[in-house]
Amino acid sequence: MLRFKLLGPLEVVGGGGSAFAPTAPRVLNTLALLLVRADRVVPLDTIIEELWGDDPPRSAARTAQTYVYQIRRWLTAEATPERDGDGDRDVLLTRPPGYMLGVSPEQLDLSRFDRLLARGRGLLQDGRSAEAVEPLCDALDLWTGPPLANVELGRVLESHAAALDEHRAHALNLRIEADLRLGRHRELIGELRSLVALKPYDEWYHALLVCALARSGRRYDALEAFHSARTILAEDLGLSPSPELNEVHAAVLQGEQPRTPLTCTAPKAATAPGPAPAAAAVPNPRAPRNAGHPPAQTVR
Repeated sequence: MLRFKLLGPLEVVGGGGSAFAPTAPRVLNTLALLLVRADRVVPLDTIIEELWGDDPPRSAARTAQTYVYQIRRWLTAEATPERDGDGDRDVLLTRPPGYMLGVSPEQLDLSRFDRLLARGRGLLQDGRSAEAVEPLCDALDLWTGPPLANVELGRVLESHAAALDEHRAHALNLRIEADLRLGRHRELIGELRSLVALKPYDEWYHALLVCALARSGRRYDALEAFHSARTILAEDLGLSPSPELNEVHAAVLQGEQPRTPLTCTAPKAATAPGPAPAAAAVPNPRAPRNAGHPPAQTVR
C-alpha cells in the first residue's frame, strides 16, 4: 500500500519503505494539490489556478490534464504487486469537474495527524493531561519539516500550507498545556525561551515563560522575561502588554504563584479547505509559524 507524506517534503512511500516523488515541478504541484484535498474532487480550474495563477496559457487545461495523466500512470506503476505488494489501482479518478485522489486515512500522514490531534485535545479537555501527552507528541513527530517543503507553492497550496502550519502550532500549544497541567514548568523553560525567540510578538509564549520561571523559583528571571517582552512590544509595535501578561507580572511582583494562561480550543481539522494567514518559516519542525491562539483560560 502506498503511503503519502505532506508534513515535510512531499514523498510517496512504497510497500518496501522506499520514498520517492515526481521530479517535474508542476507535476509535483498537481500531486500536492490532489493530496491536500484527498478524497475530494479538485476542479480542473483549481489546478490551473495553482499552476499558473491569473495568467494561464491557452493550453493550460490540456497541459494540466497531461500532468494528471502522468501522475495516474506513475502511481499505478508504483502500486503494482512487484513494487508495492498489493496492486492498488485507479486511486486517481476522473470526477467532473476535475479529479479525485482516493486514499485511506492510514495512507496519508495528514489524516493520522488530524486523528492524533483530536484524541490529544479530547483527553486534555477531559482533564486527562498525562494521557494527552502521548498522542500530541505522536502527532508532532509526524512532522519532518515545513509542509510541502520540496514544492514550489502556488497561491492555492500556499493557503493550505499556512493552514497546516496553524494546526501544527495548535498541536504544540496543546502539548505544552498538557505539560503545564502536569507541573513540568522547569522542564519547559528552555523550549519556551526558544519559542519566544522564534515568535517575539506572541504574548502567550512570553506569559508562559514568565510563569514557568516563577513557578520554578526563579522570580528574578521571571521579571527579566517580562521586561524583555514589554520592551519588544513597545519598541517594535508601540504596544503595551496584554492584560493577561500584566496579570502574570503582577502576581510575580507580589510574590504569588502566577496563574498559567492556557488554551484548549481547537481550530477546524487540518484537512479543511480555505485560506489561512501567511506563516513565516522556522527551522524547528515542532515550533509554530503562526502566532494565533484561541482565547486563553487560566489555571492555578
